[in-house]
Amino acid sequence: MEQSSLYVVATPIGNLADITLRALDVLKRCDVIAAEDTRNALHLLKHHGIDTRVISLHEHNERTAAYKLVDLLAQGKSIALITDAGTPAISDPGALAVCAVREAGYPVVPIPGANAAICALSAAGITAPHFLFYGFLPQQAAARKRELEALKASPYLLVFYEAPHRVAASIAAMAEVLGDRTVTIARELTKLFETMHRCALGEAAAWFEADANQLKGEFVLLVEGAPTAAAPDAVALTHVLEVLMRELSLKQAVKLATELTGARKNDVYELALALGKGA
Repeated sequence: MEQSSLYVVATPIGNLADITLRALDVLKRCDVIAAEDTRNALHLLKHHGIDTRVISLHEHNERTAAYKLVDLLAQGKSIALITDAGTPAISDPGALAVCAVREAGYPVVPIPGANAAICALSAAGITAPHFLFYGFLPQQAAARKRELEALKASPYLLVFYEAPHRVAASIAAMAEVLGDRTVTIARELTKLFETMHRCALGEAAAWFEADANQLKGEFVLLVEGAPTAAAPDAVALTHVLEVLMRELSLKQAVKLATELTGARKNDVYELALALGKGA
């Protein structure tokens, strides 16, 4: 352990065995553990036989707690930062504290581990190569709808976190704004009642209604991205360009061909140059 260093430690998202050897070593050897909920932290630490001192750092005291961390680091102490589950500062407290420690000139060391979004993605069987992690949508209905409208055109898989008392409302808003896309509902990951269910957004409400127990627990929602336009047929694009280039300048032909076919302007321009050279 390095003196005057803050270790950002990922902890289990459910199953207490899902913690790395390195994380356990840091939690045992550090001087202080700053935890989102000291009761949850003590449960984890007791399970692994760790008796390190625990202090509180949560959403409502993070700014003042961050100064306390800086003071402890100034005394040469090593500190571990943990949240209730998963990786600190990812839709959880921690970012303000990390920022304050960095600004004070002390090292911040990540100790990677469990993360609910990655856990869900790894087991969902979704082949989309890119995703956009959003986290929690706003609690207010109007603000939630505005955020979804802003995300509507994104072609990437959308990844949300949601709490049990808001998940039904969020799913309904998604169905209204995003349309009938596919959603994968990952619930209680790594826990006893772990569930993963895939359906259309418009069918999700009925799935919840069929079993009220499915509304319990913490959720990751993986929502299909906006459909992308099919790439224009290369032969058709070439024909359109050839016709336009007989009557128009290269610049005008490229502009019109791009508008007519929906192809990328750079691709159309390169093809036009190739056709011009071959003329």
